Amino acid sequence: ALVSSHGATILYTGHVINTVREAAFVGAYFFCYEGYKVEFTKLLLEGDRMLSSLSSNYSSNSDSSWATSLAIPIAGGFSGATSWFLTFPMDCVRAGVQGQLIPASSSTPIQKQGALETFTQLLKNKGLTGLYAGVAPSIARAFLVSGSRFSAYEGALYLCRISGFTTSERGQYKDGAANYDN
Repeated sequence: ALVSSHGATILYTGHVINTVREAAFVGAYFFCYEGYKVEFTKLLLEGDRMLSSLSSNYSSNSDSSWATSLAIPIAGGFSGATSWFLTFPMDCVRAGVQGQLIPASSSTPIQKQGALETFTQLLKNKGLTGLYAGVAPSIARAFLVSGSRFSAYEGALYLCRISGFTTSERGQYKDGAANYDN
């Protein structure tokens, strides 16, 4: 009914702001994940060394893979939470753009607001805190989902490496054939 009365472009209401928000989110998501993973791994290994030096009953683990395994879900969780916090204002604007009332008939003209008008109206009516309305549940969800998502991702990469589907760090396939793409 909407397409016949307002045209196919009505289906793309809010597409631009959603694409901008998604690009910013994904960029921050992976950037933060890689940085957090390195820093949390260092932090866990340093804590292990400190415990080892403080207690004669505690022996440090010489294998550091445990630290990376623990750092992955933590880094994933924090990267999801950080990315959502940074891009949540754009999500509020997107929701405002996409949530506008659209008349059922084409005889009533559409007075759609764009992203900038929605942003300005949101700031005027609700202030800066209006850009973060409902952020806490989204961040809690993002932490849990992203921690498990990156754990699954890294686990899949590990399985691909040990099965020979991807190259090893030396640039050779599991069967010894050289990979010249590196």
